Amino acid sequence: MSESAAPLQPARPDGGRGGKRIALVLGSGGARGLAHIGVIQRLEELGHEVVYISGCSMGALVGGIYAAGQLPAYAEWARKLERRDMFSLLDLAFGWKGLFKGDRLMGVLKELVGDHVIEDLPIGFTAVATDLNEQREIWLNRGPLFDAIRASIAIPTVFTPHPYQGRILVDGGLLNPIPIAPALNQDADMIVAVNLNAHSRQSRQRAAELGATPAREPSGKDGDKAASEGAAEVPGILDVVTMSLDVMQNSIARMKLASYTPDIVIDVPRDACLFYEFYRAEEMIALGYERADEAMGRKRA
Repeated sequence: MSESAAPLQPARPDGGRGGKRIALVLGSGGARGLAHIGVIQRLEELGHEVVYISGCSMGALVGGIYAAGQLPAYAEWARKLERRDMFSLLDLAFGWKGLFKGDRLMGVLKELVGDHVIEDLPIGFTAVATDLNEQREIWLNRGPLFDAIRASIAIPTVFTPHPYQGRILVDGGLLNPIPIAPALNQDADMIVAVNLNAHSRQSRQRAAELGATPAREPSGKDGDKAASEGAAEVPGILDVVTMSLDVMQNSIARMKLASYTPDIVIDVPRDACLFYEFYRAEEMIALGYERADEAMGRKRA
């Protein structure tokens, strides 16, 4: 087994190895969020202790499971997922509130991780969601863990909203895809943020592969030919929704990073994988490990 795919190791905050107490910020980004597992793995191997986590969407899911002490079990489960398994985890929603209810996925995760209350977790944890009616972000740091996670991952159109504590909650990435603010006043030596919306030199190439490259406006008598031969293919509805959310979150993430400057930012390219490619866990975990190693290496240099 390669080093990047090694099992998660117990945290070893060894002062002799330069270990730090870390407040960890885990951003949103669909299947790219599996890279958070590799990031945590590398932080532990370097002797750092994660003492607080704030997460949004997939960052809330991975962060909450880690805070509950069950990330090794989740990582093993995620690595075994194949493309065909994705359909068995999704339960269609009837009506027009969203494509999927998410109950089946939450049930599988609860069976894997167990029920937990946030206040009882050994690591401080906040999940960020969006209140649709109040149009503001909500910090969920009390109550059942999986209610907080379910609210934070409720991507509009994809998953139905999550009614909770008198609110209608959806994905926190709508307003705060990299929730640094909850980590600011924690008892930690440094804040490490994982940005899943980072720019990549391959972005244009990846966009072209997805049929997202803007087509030139056809003109003149060759317009019809250009339209039939040179125009980009319009992506499907799921890709349109998720790519639109990515556009919005990329812009907000840049503003958040400029407003709240973490000690270290670990960048994961936004084109590393498609939103729904959760069957690429091995690759994403390895990428997170690699990016964390690079970023922490620059800090030590």
